[in-house]
Amino acid sequence: MARLLILGAGIAGHTAAMHARVHLGHDHEVVVVSPNSQWNWIPSNIWVGTGYMTPEQVTFPLAPVYKKLGVVFHQARAVSVHPEGDETHAAPYVTIEFTTGDRAGHQEAVSYDYLINATGPRLNFGATPGLGPDGNSLSVCTYRHAADTASALDVVVDRMKKGEKQTFLVGTGHGNCTCQGAAFEYLFNLEFELRKRGVRDQARLVWISNEAQLGDFGMGGMFVRRGGYVTHSRVFTESLFTERGVEWIVGAHVRNVEKNASEYETLDGELHRVEHDFAMLLPPFSGVPLQAFDRTGGDITSQVFAPNHFMLVDADYAKKPYEQWRPEDWPSTYQSPRFANIFAVGIAFAPPHAISQPMTSRNGTPIFPTPPRTGMPTGVMARQVALNIVDMMKGKATTPARRASMARMGAACVASAGASVVSGTAVTMTVFPIVPDFATYPDTGRDLSYTSGEIGLAGHWIKHALHYAFLYKAKANPLWRVVPE
Repeated sequence: MARLLILGAGIAGHTAAMHARVHLGHDHEVVVVSPNSQWNWIPSNIWVGTGYMTPEQVTFPLAPVYKKLGVVFHQARAVSVHPEGDETHAAPYVTIEFTTGDRAGHQEAVSYDYLINATGPRLNFGATPGLGPDGNSLSVCTYRHAADTASALDVVVDRMKKGEKQTFLVGTGHGNCTCQGAAFEYLFNLEFELRKRGVRDQARLVWISNEAQLGDFGMGGMFVRRGGYVTHSRVFTESLFTERGVEWIVGAHVRNVEKNASEYETLDGELHRVEHDFAMLLPPFSGVPLQAFDRTGGDITSQVFAPNHFMLVDADYAKKPYEQWRPEDWPSTYQSPRFANIFAVGIAFAPPHAISQPMTSRNGTPIFPTPPRTGMPTGVMARQVALNIVDMMKGKATTPARRASMARMGAACVASAGASVVSGTAVTMTVFPIVPDFATYPDTGRDLSYTSGEIGLAGHWIKHALHYAFLYKAKANPLWRVVPE
């Protein structure tokens, strides 16, 4: 019997565990380690942040699902990886530390034959002074953060109902943030909610982002066909902002968040301040700070992980200028180049470079989005990696055969812009490939036959349906494999 050990139980880790368990049968063991007891459908946290949904509607307990599947579950955090074992452990192992119950704080070695790192991001609020729930801004990164944001919104709305005008600042809280999409969704759900509560006329809404222009979304923007001509997503996005009466600040690095104001630097090197009564700003991400040791106890962390703690995989990490970036730079198997039985998926893997063009301010401050790798791409790569490992555990293969490069993969995204069955809207986007390929598509970087963007009520219905479909799937209910990643 061989053991697959999975670190993390978010979208990536949970997807990998479910597929591996089904295809491995009972001849092999699947073990999941996660510090969280709840699974969270993170894309719906933006609805929790406006009060449209509750935390209970976007979460469920992991332990009963893993018991049903026959997966061993440890509520613990991974501390260190020992890919060669050591003098007392012949097999590779991970040191874990339990986070709950009588064993809280106790460390244990869990051996493995294959390892998937799906630990996801570390929310690096500390990168910007004053950023985050422990500082002077709000968040929707976790369901608890989102619930606190909804409560703060109620307080601000009460002030507005008394005639007080309020300024809302929403966006990215650092020059190298990743997930503009979540902030974008929250912004327009907030605007919709203020209209629904009858206080929109008392609100000034300001978007702040590290994108060089609206519609970048960390993917360098995209071109779509609309009305018989080709247009850039910047035009599409600016139209939406203008229609909803939202101001925007782009090419911005937030330097400091105070109680009622934020200081930011723009690409021209100038410093500015924006006053606000309510700030929801997303943090930059780093990897979970795992350490790695060789058989003698020597520290090999730098050989397994990048300096930002994301795991090195089969990507081209050579430093090269933007003009020399190629689709082939991106990983396709997510296998460690040093240890063939270690993989990393989702946000846990180190991307070779950004997707958007890197930019720095006149002061030398980097201000550009780091690459998104969540949602549909995460699910696809997790499934493919799990199936590759299944084949190797069963002796059907010696190397990974399936590929899931973001430079050869399409994605669909439904971004909510207001939650209501009769008057809601959502932006429905498809893109192929995720990483632009200008050698194949010289003018646009992507295939316009599979790259599109529309907004409307139908998009909200799709978003709502996907919420329930993915929760159904994640609970491993009957026919769960029918629901795609």
